[in-house]
This record gives sequence, C-alpha cells and structure tokens, in this order.
Amino acid sequence: MISAAEGSEPNAPDQAPPERVSFAEAVRVWAKIGFQSFGGPAAQIALMHQELVEKRRWISDARFLHALAYCMLLPGPEATQLATYIGWLLHKTRGGLAAGLLFVLPGFLCMLGLSVLYAGFHDLPIITALFFGMKSAVLAIVLEAVLRIGKRALTSRLLACVAGAAFVALFFFEAPFPAVVAAAGLFGLVGCRVAPSLFPKPADTTPSTAPDATTIDRMDARGELAHTKPSLRRASLVIASFGTLWSSPFVVLTAVFGRDSVFVKEAIFFSKAAVVTFGGAYAVLAYIAQEAVVTYGWLRPGEMLDGLGLAETTPGPLILVTELVGFLGAYRAPGGLHPMVAGTLGACVTAWVTFVPCFLWIFLGAPYIEALRGNRSLHAALGTITAAIVGVIANLSVWLFAHTLFRTVSDAHIGPIRLLLPSFRTFDALAATLAALALVATFRWKLGLPRTLAGATVLGLVARGLLKL
Repeated sequence: MISAAEGSEPNAPDQAPPERVSFAEAVRVWAKIGFQSFGGPAAQIALMHQELVEKRRWISDARFLHALAYCMLLPGPEATQLATYIGWLLHKTRGGLAAGLLFVLPGFLCMLGLSVLYAGFHDLPIITALFFGMKSAVLAIVLEAVLRIGKRALTSRLLACVAGAAFVALFFFEAPFPAVVAAAGLFGLVGCRVAPSLFPKPADTTPSTAPDATTIDRMDARGELAHTKPSLRRASLVIASFGTLWSSPFVVLTAVFGRDSVFVKEAIFFSKAAVVTFGGAYAVLAYIAQEAVVTYGWLRPGEMLDGLGLAETTPGPLILVTELVGFLGAYRAPGGLHPMVAGTLGACVTAWVTFVPCFLWIFLGAPYIEALRGNRSLHAALGTITAAIVGVIANLSVWLFAHTLFRTVSDAHIGPIRLLLPSFRTFDALAATLAALALVATFRWKLGLPRTLAGATVLGLVARGLLKL
C-alpha cells in the first residue's frame, strides 16, 4: 500500500484500504467533508459515499446504505446523522462526536456570519453574486447523487419501481415524507415474507480480513467493534447524558433571562421541531415559517425563503436555516443585550437544541441496527427504504433544477395532482450555462467537487459583475 507520504492520493481505488484509521486522519477527512458539504442532503450523501466508500474504502457500500436507511427513518438532518454513525463505527463515541460536529460546524459559522450581515445590512449583492455560481454547480452534484446511489440501491426492477413510486407520491401528490418512508419499509417487511425471492438477500456479514475488505470490516474481524454491541447500561447512559445536554439550555436560560425570554421560547420551539423534522429542512420549512412569522413574530414574510437560500449555498445541513430564524428572533427582542450579542446567542441556542438530538438518536439506536444487519426482514425493509430515498433525491433534484433555472416557479393542482410550473419568461440563461458547465466538469472532465464548485463560483461572480458593468 502506498502511503500519502509517498506522494499519492491516500487509498486510491486500486489500493488496499488501511488496516486502521487514526483518529487524527479521521478528523482531517471529516473536516474536509464538512467544508465541502454543499447542496443539501443529496449532495452531502454523495460526497460521503465518494470519500468513504469509493475513494478510501473505510466502509462497504452495503454497510453505508444500511446506515443511510436507518438515518432516513430518524427526525433531523439525515446526512449529519450518517456522518455521526460512520464516525462512531470507526472511533466510538468520540468518533461520532467529531464526525457530527465537523459536519455541522463550518456551515454553522458561515450561517452565523451571514445572519450578522443579513440583520445588519440586509442587502447582500456581493454575497448573492458569490454564491450564484455555486448554486448552479450544486445541480450537477445532486444529479450525480441520484445516479450513484441509484446504481447501487436499485438492484432489481422491484426496487426501481419503489423508487419511481416514491418520486410520484412526493412530486405529484405531495405525500408526507414520513408516510412515503414508512410505506416503503412496510412493503419490504411484508413483501419479504410473502415473496422472499423478489428481494435481495442480505450481504454476508461475516467479518473478513481479506485484502479487499474495507477498514471497518477488518476492524470487525479483529474484534474491534465491541462498542457496537447493544447494551442496556450503555443505552441508559446515553439517554441520561444527552438528555441532560439537550435540556441544559432551558435551565440556564430560564435562570438568567426568565421563562418568558425569547431565548427560552426558541429553545422550546426548536426542540419540538427537532423531534418532528422527518424529511429534512424542506419538509419542516412550512411549519417553522408559519410559527416563526405568525405565532412568534420572529421573522417577516419572505425572510424564511431568504434563509433557505443562504443555507443552500453554504456547507452543512439545510436545517441550518433555523439558525437565521433564531438569530433574527433574538436580534429583534434582545432583552437588554446588544442586538448582535442577542442574535448570536439565539443562533447558538437554536443550533444546540436542533443538533444535540441527532447524536442521541445515533448513539442510542445504532447498536441495535448494527446487531440486526444480517436479518433478512430488516434488510428487505431498509432496502426498500433506500430505494425510496432515490425517489426522494430525484424529487429534490427536480425542485432544485426548477428553482435554480427559473426565477419564478408556481404550483398548480389538477384534483389531487400537483404540477410544478416554471415561468419560462423568467428563465435564467446564465444559471443554465453555469449548470451545464458544472455537469460537463462533473461527468465528462471528472474534475471533482472542490474544483467544480470553485470554478462555478468564480465564473458566477465574474459573470454577475460583467452584467452590471
């Protein structure tokens, strides 16, 4: 095996995966993924698959998809939880914490900076121009995610039909995301018992030290995954520790600012949102927007969409849009603090109660999901869920394409059928050109995510500047 010190790309596809991954190396990789995780969950999952499965081979494709299917069942940002799950497999609790925190931290800092600019200046032409090209490049990343994950998840006509049905249910009938995922899982669970020959068998879970075995499989063969075994004592400790972390802002903020302060209200509201955010940021956007605008008055109409636009063009999970909500709510009701200080505290409280539950769900449930990895019924259920995820990502892709290439997109309904109708008069030729170049760079030239994003960002900035001359 050629090491990075000898000048080659570490763990290139033709090299054997490492026997172990040092914690320092894992931190470097998680930081790299965190800073490059643009484009929402579809692009983020694709990036992790590329880095961890294809390039470095730390985890097998089957294990990756198994973990992904579980994360899609959970409330909260699935890509963050997937990173936490894989980090936990590699380096126990500290690995899960490092992976999850580094996945969120770059986006949190970016959104905090943009929230300060938004609240203080509101008009952000430079920021808009800077991220214009990046948003177009994200389209190529999402499309690549559909193709890559679809190729591995849709291993039969039946699973392809499940993906198609999920897309139709979400796109044309606006079915709730949790209902689509639950229906897919139930179909696999029951279908496997009725017609087992139609569903793929679980991959061999026997630990292996073969040269082509992934790093985590080799660790399993050497008995280094004892921390993944279910334990009632460990589960109780996880509930106690993360329950305390989750609830601590309520106690501290109530003692310092009083129960009626905006900070306590934000902590309570976004804790509730963290429990019901099945389907990610888009699924919960309407709920948060209505409550933030109508019930609490934290936002003005239209500002939620501004926040989503900022979150789409910064690294990290899209649910970070809530950070802007928390910032503006506290900024406008500072309670004796300087508005910027209050806004920063509001953003931190919002992020804390949004993401602490992510670690709780993974550290509590992942050992049981790992223990059932070879169970045929569970494998069929998670397999159909993964197939449905392809339909979910395809639905997101169409939504992003429409809203990036057209400045005005409206919904029309024919009975129960929803249609997405772009206004062709608002077609953005520049965005389409940059998106086409990003597609060529991704699929033809294979430049990779960092260079594609950087190139599209620079081209967008230059093009926007030239159009204003």
